[in-house]
Amino acid sequence: MAQSEESIGGVTSAPETRQSALAGQQARTRQVRLRTIVWIRWIAIVGQLAALLIVQFGLGWSLPIDAALAAVVASVLVNVVMMFRRPSRGRVGELEAAAYLAFDILQLGVLLYLTGGLGNPFALLFLGPVTVSATILSRSATAVLSTLVLVTATFLAFKHFPLPWEEPGLRLPVLYISGLWIAVVVGTLFMTAYIGSVAGEGRRMSDALTATQLALAREQQLSAVGGLAAAAAHELGSPLATIAVTVKELSREMPADNPFMGDVAILQIESDRCRDILAEIGRAPELADSDDPFATGLLSDVVAAAATRYRSEELALDVVVAALDDSEEPVVPRSPEFLHGLGNVIQNAVQFGQTVVSVEVSWDESEARVEVRDDGRGFPPGVLDRVGEPYISNRGGGHLGLGIFIAQTLLERTGAKIRFSNVRDAGRVTGAEVVIVWQRDTFEVPREKG
Repeated sequence: MAQSEESIGGVTSAPETRQSALAGQQARTRQVRLRTIVWIRWIAIVGQLAALLIVQFGLGWSLPIDAALAAVVASVLVNVVMMFRRPSRGRVGELEAAAYLAFDILQLGVLLYLTGGLGNPFALLFLGPVTVSATILSRSATAVLSTLVLVTATFLAFKHFPLPWEEPGLRLPVLYISGLWIAVVVGTLFMTAYIGSVAGEGRRMSDALTATQLALAREQQLSAVGGLAAAAAHELGSPLATIAVTVKELSREMPADNPFMGDVAILQIESDRCRDILAEIGRAPELADSDDPFATGLLSDVVAAAATRYRSEELALDVVVAALDDSEEPVVPRSPEFLHGLGNVIQNAVQFGQTVVSVEVSWDESEARVEVRDDGRGFPPGVLDRVGEPYISNRGGGHLGLGIFIAQTLLERTGAKIRFSNVRDAGRVTGAEVVIVWQRDTFEVPREKG
């Protein structure tokens, strides 16, 4: 059954495809260009070197210069390794970016430990890595880095080398050091909360834009398919009429005992079916079912109506009805979207099934479900990730690969959520299934109206 995009096998549905696209967009927004991290660190390295050299040689203060320069060299080595490890235009994931920012916090902590602790005015640079994390990384990563900053700042408040002030020296009072510690803590928490919320709002807007673009693209594709269908219905009218007339002439003039009489009868049935399909395509949407006295029905009856035209003698098509609790069977609209969408799914199951296709109808207080299964060969891996996209088919023979695309789009308009999967037994694919789920409060028609 699942040999092409039109088969119902697979593991992805149109909503899941859009969710995957959104997840990919979110993952990309939480990645950082490697070049950005490298250049920021180079700027920090230049600033650290300048401050150390100015204090050591410009002001003439004696610093533990060797240990301080070793910390700067460590940052240089990390930057060089990053540059040669991957292309500078590449991106790093969230975990790796958080690790680099954690290194920057610890490296800055070592320099401050050697140069006065929180009494060093450059202690406010602790806010840099936290700000970057709040902008591009997740809340959990930012929380870990913020905790690392608070732990490091707390340690530096008690343990550090003193700054080599000029005689008679300067000893900062404990109250002032406490104020500096509070400033670092408050600044870190404020940056984490404020910058994180602003960046999160920007990511949500970006995700919303992506979802809107995906929805618009899908509607445009369906609109294009609808235009092609209308054009095809118009163009096929004349040749179909000629075929129908020819078949009628053959059936009237051919003797009843002619061995080809059965084939002529099949042609007659199929030509009538094509005529009905083209007539239905050509109907104006606002006139569809306007005079139908059976515009609604029980879920099982509507599903049976959608499956009726696909019954054949070569393959068993079973419709099974089951209530999952004591709730009444839902009354649903007999809409063209429901009938055509579910009909396309069942048609594909019949085309790819070997001996049997089962359609299970079930419901409970909150949901209504239709599950279609076949015993075909399942969905091929090459098409699996793209199921639901238009014009994806590996069957050839003029198949356009529009069956599942149309079925998904029509069923989604009724409020359905669709899940595709291959049926497996002992690790071997034994068929394919599609599960269609509606929420009763949005899909069901009140019984007094049904």
